[in-house]
Amino acid sequence: MSLIIRVIANALALWVAVLLVDGIDVSTQDTTSQVITFLVVGAIFGVVNAVIKPIVKTVGCLFYALTLGLIGLVVNALLFLLTEWIAGLFELPFHVDGFWPAFWGAIVVTIVSWVVSMFLPDKKDS
Repeated sequence: MSLIIRVIANALALWVAVLLVDGIDVSTQDTTSQVITFLVVGAIFGVVNAVIKPIVKTVGCLFYALTLGLIGLVVNALLFLLTEWIAGLFELPFHVDGFWPAFWGAIVVTIVSWVVSMFLPDKKDS
C-alpha cells in the first residue's frame, strides 16, 4: 500500500511541475489519459530515484562533498531527463524541453514530494 501512495505522491508532484514550469508538458487530450500518464511517469520517476540515485551518490560522493551537495541539483535534473527518456520509450506523452526545465522541475517535484510526505505515515508507524 505504501508503494501505491508513493506513486500517487510522485504523480501529484509531477502534475504541479507541469503546471509551474514552462518546458515540461503532458500532451494528452482527456483527463483520464493525463491521470494515467502522471501515475505511470510517477512510477518511473520513483524507480529511477530508488535505483540510480543511490549509485550516483555513492560514486560521486566526492563531488557532493566538494560542492556542499549542490551537485545534487544537477543530478536530480539529469534523473528527471532520464525519466522523460524512459517515458518516451513507453510512448508516454511526457516531455521536458532540456536541462533548465528539468532542473526547475526536479526542484518543484522535490519540494512537493517533501510537503506531501509530511502528511503520509512513516514506515515505522505501520
